[in-house]
Amino acid sequence: MDSIIVDHLQKDYSVFRKKPGLKGALSSLFFRKYETKQAVNDVSFSIGAGELVGFIGPNGAGKTTTLKCLSGLLYPTRGTVRVLGFDPWQRKREFLTQISLVMGQKNQLWWDLPAMDTFLLNKEMYAIDDAKFKKTVSELVDILDVSRLLTVQVRKLSLGERMKMEIIAAIIHTPNILFLDEPTIGLDVVIQKQMRDFIREYNKRYNATIVLTSHYMEDVKQLASRIIVIDHGALLFDGSLVKFIDTYGKDKILSIVLDDHVKQDQLKRLGVVLSYEYPKVTIRVPREKTKDIAALLLRKFPIDDINIEEQDIEDVVRTVFSGKTGE
Repeated sequence: MDSIIVDHLQKDYSVFRKKPGLKGALSSLFFRKYETKQAVNDVSFSIGAGELVGFIGPNGAGKTTTLKCLSGLLYPTRGTVRVLGFDPWQRKREFLTQISLVMGQKNQLWWDLPAMDTFLLNKEMYAIDDAKFKKTVSELVDILDVSRLLTVQVRKLSLGERMKMEIIAAIIHTPNILFLDEPTIGLDVVIQKQMRDFIREYNKRYNATIVLTSHYMEDVKQLASRIIVIDHGALLFDGSLVKFIDTYGKDKILSIVLDDHVKQDQLKRLGVVLSYEYPKVTIRVPREKTKDIAALLLRKFPIDDINIEEQDIEDVVRTVFSGKTGE
């Protein structure tokens, strides 16, 4: 059963354009010029219960706008959205108690109070009974290893510690659907991994449907088996990471161990030499020529070992969004 159904979603904004200077300011008092900006354009997809989906795209692609439509913060210009059978923008209590939207750059914790005070406030807002509240807090605190921080003022916590507490506050009611918008932004690599481990564990433990946006492709790579790619408001791709790389990864990487020194100029004729630290060499070659080039290398050069690898997903994504795929 699908938890989320998006059918031909479109969201437009009216943007005020003012000419610069005093003259522009005065004229705008009487004649205001607006332009329509299309943030999301004819996007359709569905997500099943318990799925963990990566929702990726460049800045301004329409990711956050889509999540806001899914969570009921924005009303679509056209199209329909159904989440758990509800129309999100109606903001019914039965709907709101089953979802949560976590934005990495926003916070709900009271700055001068311990995080536990916010948890208690949310307990009352969501009408969570004492037994369930204690059990949920205990589980979440244990997974994130923050029990010692519950009584510390939020302003005295590090960024990573605060983000963990924000996550707990947002899911204290154990929502069935979790929208995560850049949850690891600004965090160091250690905290990023801890957050990824937590998201994975929450997904498994509660069979929660999770939609994750992130500019850190390692987040998506580690967590999501399926990705939805959006660019300039339009759906570009919906499928597995493997299929995405097969579709848009135009090159492959040859990792070589040399048995003797070889001039770089000789290797450059075969592809792009990404690194040369004898005896190890990596070369990027066109996907369709990979087998022929590998055979040529083994035949013509002193090769001790060779491996054929897919491009890193970050490189593929970067190429797609820079418009160099030719698609």
